[in-house]
Order: sequence, then C-alpha cells, then structure tokens
Amino acid sequence: MYYSEDLVEEIRSRNDIVDVINSYVSLKKKGNTYTACCPFHNEKTPSFHVSRDKQLYHCFGCGAAGTVYTFLQQYENYTFPEAIEFLANRAGITLPQREMSWQERKEADYNSALKEINKAAAGYFYYALRQKNGEAAMKYLTERGLTQETIHKFGLGYSNLYRDDLYQYLKQKGYDDKLLVDSGLVRYDERQGVSDVFWNRVMFPIMDLNGKVIGFGGRVMGDGLPKYVNSQETRIYEKRRHLYGFHIARRSRREGFILCEGYMDVIAMHQAGFDNATASLGTAFTIQQAMLLKRYTDKVFLAYDSDGAGVAAAQKAIPILREVGISARVINMKPYKDPDEFMKSLGAEAFEERLKQAESSIMFQVRIAADKYNQQDPESRTEFQQEVVRLISVLQEPLERDNYIEAVANLYFIDKKKLTDSVNRYGKYMTDQKQYREAVQEETPQDLRRQERLEQRKQQPQRLLLTWLVNYPEQLFSQIRGRIGPEDFTDDFCQTLAKELFRQYEDSGKVSAAAIINQYEDVEQQTKVASILQTELKIEPSPEDNSVVITEIVRKVKEESLQYQLAHLQDYTKLQGIIKQKSEIPNWNISITCG
Repeated sequence: MYYSEDLVEEIRSRNDIVDVINSYVSLKKKGNTYTACCPFHNEKTPSFHVSRDKQLYHCFGCGAAGTVYTFLQQYENYTFPEAIEFLANRAGITLPQREMSWQERKEADYNSALKEINKAAAGYFYYALRQKNGEAAMKYLTERGLTQETIHKFGLGYSNLYRDDLYQYLKQKGYDDKLLVDSGLVRYDERQGVSDVFWNRVMFPIMDLNGKVIGFGGRVMGDGLPKYVNSQETRIYEKRRHLYGFHIARRSRREGFILCEGYMDVIAMHQAGFDNATASLGTAFTIQQAMLLKRYTDKVFLAYDSDGAGVAAAQKAIPILREVGISARVINMKPYKDPDEFMKSLGAEAFEERLKQAESSIMFQVRIAADKYNQQDPESRTEFQQEVVRLISVLQEPLERDNYIEAVANLYFIDKKKLTDSVNRYGKYMTDQKQYREAVQEETPQDLRRQERLEQRKQQPQRLLLTWLVNYPEQLFSQIRGRIGPEDFTDDFCQTLAKELFRQYEDSGKVSAAAIINQYEDVEQQTKVASILQTELKIEPSPEDNSVVITEIVRKVKEESLQYQLAHLQDYTKLQGIIKQKSEIPNWNISITCG
C-alpha cells in the first residue's frame, strides 16, 4: 500500500460515501439506507443500497459491494492509489511523500515512462505537422474542412516520411529500445532493425478520461495500405476500455452520446457543435465501452456509416448497449456515407433534425430485416416474421413490448394477435432454455459442485456470525467472550476478518467494516469482504426469535471449530478439554434486541 492505514482511514472518514456516490448516481433515502438502480448492471427495480452508518454500499442484484474507494475503482476504473489521491484532494488533505518498495517503484516508473513517451510523441507529431514536411498533411486536414482551432483541440499531428524519425527523437531523450518497443510506437525486426510504427501518416492522439495520451491512430497519406494503423495494446492502453474523444464528450451538456465509427467523424461532429460524439477505437464496439457510456447516460444515438458494414456494426452494437441498460436510437445518414460527409453537405441544422428523427433500435432492426426478405413470397415473409418475433421478444417490459407489436403489425400488415402469441411463446421458450442451461451448468461437474456446496455450507455460519458482529457489536462481543474467538473461524478468510473485528473491539469498543475493507487494494477482495460485512440481516419480528437465530449461529460456529480441532488433534492431553467445551454448547443462550 502506498499510504499508511491510518491515513487511508482518515481520508475515507472525511469523504461521506453517500455524498460521493450521490454525485454519480441519484440516491433516494429509504429507512436507514439510500437506494438507487445499480450503476454496475442493468436493472429497473433499485437493488443498490448505500449505508451512511457503515459507510458501505452493496448491490443485491449483481453483488457489487465495498467502500467509497471500491466504488471509485469500479466506477472510474481508478487504481487504489488513484482513488486515495482523488478523495484526498476532494477532502483538502495533502498526501505525504512516501518511499515505495522496489517493486512498487519499478511498476510506477514503467507506467509513468510509457505515458511520458506517448506525451513526447504527441508533441513531436504536433510539431511535425506545422513544418515543411507536414504541409501535405496539413493541407489534407484543412481540405477535409477542419479549422486550426479543431486541429489544435484534438492535438492532431503528422509522422514524417522517414521510417525511424520518431525513434531517433525519443532515443535522444534517453529512452531505451525495450521501453520504446513496449510503448507500441516502435517495432523491432531482426533483419530491418528498429523502425517507427507510424510514418507518413496524419496522427490522431488517443486520450484517457483525464486527457492523457495513451495511444495513437494514424491515417496514411495517399492510397497506401493499411489505410489506418492503430497503437498496439500496452500496459496503459486497452482498446476495449476506451473511446476516442470521450475525455471531451463526457463533459458535454447535450443529451446522451453520439456513437460514431471513425476519428474524422468524431472531429467533424465536435467542430459542428456536437461535442457529445465519440467512437470505438479500430475494433468492434465492446461491453466495456458500453459500461463506460452507462456511467454517464442511458441514451446513445448511433451515427454509423450508412453502408452495409456500418449497418452490420450498428446491429452488433445495439444488443451490447441494451445489455447494460442503454436505449439506442439510430440516425439516418443517407444519402451520405458518414457524419463527416453529412456535415460537409447539409450542416449542423440538418443533423439536428436527423437527431430528432432518430429511429428506435428495434424499429431499425425490423426495417433492416424487412429489406432482406421478399414480402410477396410466403416462405420469405414467414422468415421475416420469425425474425421480428426474435427481435421483439428481447423486450422485458410488457407495455413496451405491446407497443412495438402493435407498431410492427400495423406497418407490415401482420395479424396482431398471432404476432403477440408468437412473441410470448418464443419468450417462454427462451426462458425455459436459459433455465435448462443453468441447471446443466449447476450439475456439472458434479463432484466439484458438491464439494463447493459443502464448503459454502461450512462457511455460512462463520460468515453470518461476522455479519451479526458488525451489526450488533455492543450486544454480541460481551456475550461470546470466553466462548468464541478468532481461532474458532476455521475458514482462513473468515478467520482473517474475525481477527481484525476482535482487535478493533478490544481496542475501541467499536468495529468498522469500512476500515477492514480499506486494507485490501484489489477490487475483487474488497467486494468479497464487503459482501460478508455489509450483508443486510433479515431481522425476525421479536427479540426472542432473534435470540434463537444468533444462538444457533454461535453454537454452529463453535461445533465446527471443535470438530476441526478433533480431526487435527495431535496432543491428546487436550481431548478432555474439547469434550467438556462440546458438552457446554447446548446450554449457551445469546440474547439480542434488534432495534
């Protein structure tokens, strides 16, 4: 960990989790907690709960859970140190300089060097565009209608005609060959030696959410192939997780985002005033990119090319967007190929009208399907209607589904009742198939599944006891003292948590689940801890019932502990003591009042 546990806890305590999460998601107070639809998966009924008392969040739908640090790591894709730095800055806390371990320093220096190299390359390309060798590239950009202001805004540049121009420049700045190859800007070949990846190309810097250069796209000058070359993936650049121009688009005040296919489309849209345009990075649209968009909106307009490839790309993007809960509408670009051509020919005002007329994703898919089939041929028309059934059946909301059935039935002269019946039958069939696949998956491999279930059953009382200890420490710790200690938690992970809870209570008379979670940097570990310590208890209607529940949990934990001790017993002088403890368990009674 980069910073001391005390400092990490102080920063967390000065950033109320409700206030922080409410700046990303609209929370509503419900009893002692705050709720919202989960920002990490698609849902219509809120199952995302935030506790101000515990300073934890937990989604009962997808299992996401943790502290304010975990939330930022999941939502903003921060590392743990980045989340600390963000919250320290938010609370006005100055972080001290701390000596890192050798491994920490090595990794930090490596990532920092990659970012410095990309920044230096972006500056060099930007400079080269404005020199004599870059005149043709500058002419290309201006003839495409870009202003100097736009060229500057997106940091556009030019990679010189010489194959090692950038390499020589970066070598002079002191970077070694291995690091330059790792950056994705330089390649090594045994026969040709070292050379630039980009040469004689118009350069498009790719930036992360914070506007830091992490990669490049290069468009060849002339008719050479490939037309576009993009940076390879590196430690700081994963194509599937980033969107071109999104560092600007995410700050737009326009409704939703306009999703394009290419760099020039995004740039042309921004120049025309549509600063909410963004694009995927030389790859098919991904679920990670959809989740990135979902952080900021639930509406996306697809401005893909109007040709066959663009239509196919739109059809692939629509279900991905739907999966994360984003409503997609498709903008009609015809008679032009893409947003860049459209803007040059008809301008911003006409595009604004096309935005208003954007077609819903379902109606777009139905229309494309209708064009594939001969509506006059009975067999072909049947195939079309079967495809319509598959498209509409993905809609879960009954009213929305009925509206689409009615619209499609009227537009394509299909019997509404027959279409409704077919959609319902197909929906039931798909549900049955899903349940069958889940059942099959649950059954195989049987031995492994059986072992996993057995382990889970053993861990359950321990996990429940930890949950009760977090929720009612004042009542429980005093009653179990001398009966149960951390050593009675036979599961290693539960024992680690138990040791920390017992230590906290002995030191201060209080426990803090958030402080324990802070000790883990990995999001998966944080979520695992939070899923145990943040579990909402199902309280029985009377104190007597609650006492019965917690007494049974405590007894089971102790019984499991004694059983474990017997199975691993080597010193048989302890046998009588174990037997005596076991005989006392039935007499234990734990009383608790849950207010």
